[in-house]
Amino acid sequence: MIAKEKVGVYCLLTAAMLWGTCGTAQTFAPQGYDPMVVGMMRIAIGGAVLFLLAVLRGELGPVATWPVKLSLLSAFSVAAFQLLFFNAVHQTGVAIGTIVGLGSAPIFAGILAFFFAGERPGRRWVIATLLAISGCCLLLLAGRTAPVAVRPTGIVLALGAGGCYAMYALTVKKLLANKSALAVMAVVASLGALMLLPLIWTRDFSWLAEPSGTAVALYLGVLTYALPMFLFAYGLTLTPVATAVTITLMEPLTAGLLGVLIVGEHFPLAAWCGLFMMLSGLFVLTVSVRRVTIDKERY
Repeated sequence: MIAKEKVGVYCLLTAAMLWGTCGTAQTFAPQGYDPMVVGMMRIAIGGAVLFLLAVLRGELGPVATWPVKLSLLSAFSVAAFQLLFFNAVHQTGVAIGTIVGLGSAPIFAGILAFFFAGERPGRRWVIATLLAISGCCLLLLAGRTAPVAVRPTGIVLALGAGGCYAMYALTVKKLLANKSALAVMAVVASLGALMLLPLIWTRDFSWLAEPSGTAVALYLGVLTYALPMFLFAYGLTLTPVATAVTITLMEPLTAGLLGVLIVGEHFPLAAWCGLFMMLSGLFVLTVSVRRVTIDKERY
């Protein structure tokens, strides 16, 4: 495997695992916390950190050099993902909302990348995605220790979140053609946070005043948003969109393992089979990265 391709895979895997700690981190928040506020704080704090770093490093460049429509579309995608995802989780539960949302992302990514970026996912990507999606389905069928009612509207919201996530990956990759990873993530996250700003009048932020609430918000903003988003953006410069989004299925895998090891959740045999299938898909995909051809003129 070419060195740069390895770096891209490792960056994406690290980002996905950091994202996967969100659920466990939330268990340390004060009682009565608002999951919508969690999403808002993640993008607000993460965007502020990335923007500050970009300014200090002088990577933003003139405002006129930024493609307005593409930047706004990317920001809208990340902002809409926050709303759709957390609402889906509220209606269907964490496990189902996460699995449906992230599990559908590779499908949307492959479709969008084919029509708008001209990327043709290879046979190994198809196999890896089928294995990963099958694993997600097994996890979904296995359920959780505490059954959660599945609402059709929640599933639709989760699918919408998956579509937004795929669109976000696609638009970010296009922005990275002319801008640095740090600058792109800083601008997109900051614009996304501004789009969610009107919601501050409708949510309860009082739990953030408690020490544990502040700690959780900072952890989520810095270590589950700012850092992994930067790694994700850099990884996208070395791998196709569809491949990158499939690799990030490590997020629900990480969340599931932390649920068992840290939170103390228990999974039936079918769930473990689902985790194994997801790992198999990731293995197939990682091995196939050595066959990926990178457009040297573009990057």
